[in-house]
Amino acid sequence: MTQDEDSQEDAGDTPVEIPIDGVLDLHAFQPREVADLVNHYLDECRARGIFHVRIIHGKGTGSLRELVRDVLSKRQDVAKHRLDSQTPSGWGATLVELRRGPAPGQSPRKNLP
Repeated sequence: MTQDEDSQEDAGDTPVEIPIDGVLDLHAFQPREVADLVNHYLDECRARGIFHVRIIHGKGTGSLRELVRDVLSKRQDVAKHRLDSQTPSGWGATLVELRRGPAPGQSPRKNLP
C-alpha cells in the first residue's frame, strides 16, 4: 500500500459532522454505514424537536431507498414515511414523520425536585 492509499484509507475513518436540520443526504456515505447513520440521525432529530425529516437516498437502482425503508419500518417512533413526490427529486428522497412525545418504550421525562 502506498502512502497515498494509506492516507486515503485513514481519511475514510474520520468522523463526518452532519448538520441536524431535518435533511439527511446519504450520497456521501457507503451503504454499510446507512442503517446506523439513519437511526442516529433520527434520534438526534427527535432530541432537537425535529419531527419532519427528509432523507435523500438518490434514485439509482433503488437498493439504498429500500434499505432506508427497511430501517424506517423497524422504528416504533416513525409515524409514517413516503417517497417525496412533491419535489423534482421525486422518488430520490423519502419523507419521514416522527411521533411526538417520548420515544416508544421510554417513559416521559420527569422534573426532579
